[in-house]
Amino acid sequence: MKKFLKIIGIIIGVLVLGLGILFFSINEKEPAGETGAAADALARAMEEAVNKTAWDSTKYVAWDFAGQHQYVWDKGRHFVKVIWGEKVVLLHTKTVTGVAYINGTLVEGDEKESLIQEAWNYFCNDSFWLNPLVKTFDPGVQRSVVTLEDGAKALKVSYMEGGVTPGDSYLWVLDENDRPTACKMWVSIIPVGGVSFGWEGWENLSTGAAIATTHKSKLFTLVLSDIKGGMDPASVGLNEDPFEALAAK
Repeated sequence: MKKFLKIIGIIIGVLVLGLGILFFSINEKEPAGETGAAADALARAMEEAVNKTAWDSTKYVAWDFAGQHQYVWDKGRHFVKVIWGEKVVLLHTKTVTGVAYINGTLVEGDEKESLIQEAWNYFCNDSFWLNPLVKTFDPGVQRSVVTLEDGAKALKVSYMEGGVTPGDSYLWVLDENDRPTACKMWVSIIPVGGVSFGWEGWENLSTGAAIATTHKSKLFTLVLSDIKGGMDPASVGLNEDPFEALAAK
């Protein structure tokens, strides 16, 4: 028995050592960047490349996040409908309040509050993947320029406050037209620094705003699908206001 436990201990030790070596071999230190006018100019150029002006004028957006969560977002009223499985939340994104349903039945009390918080967490994450490129001048955001090994300039964006995980940083690698091709991340939910995701599969909403739909990493690919956007509910496939219950509150 002692011999068996000793062998198990050796195996665990080897696995821990291997994981430690793997971590240090792929973990990338967050680069320092230079803040100031040059960083602000690069951020503005990136915004222009994805047509932030068109995004700001877009009133309604709908999309499917990786087949897991579905959204209808009324940007003007700060309302969003979040669907996952049999659960639906009509969420007010400014106050983090709303109405919750399970299988079409209204939910109240602690269960309602739990579903609203869950929907808020999903929305913060999934709307960021939808279009984080228009948030570089939000309150609490720091912009800096990082020089890459090939001499190209990349834009580092650090979120010092707000959202669900303040303190996260993203390094945007840009093409010759200042449109992102990839993003490196230093975020609290990923233990390894510098994980890279592609920013590809660009589509234009009817308003002209550009959205990347495909984000490929070494381990998996995250796809946003069924993206629609426009100036009225019909532009996202709706015949009526889905937020009547929320607007009445």
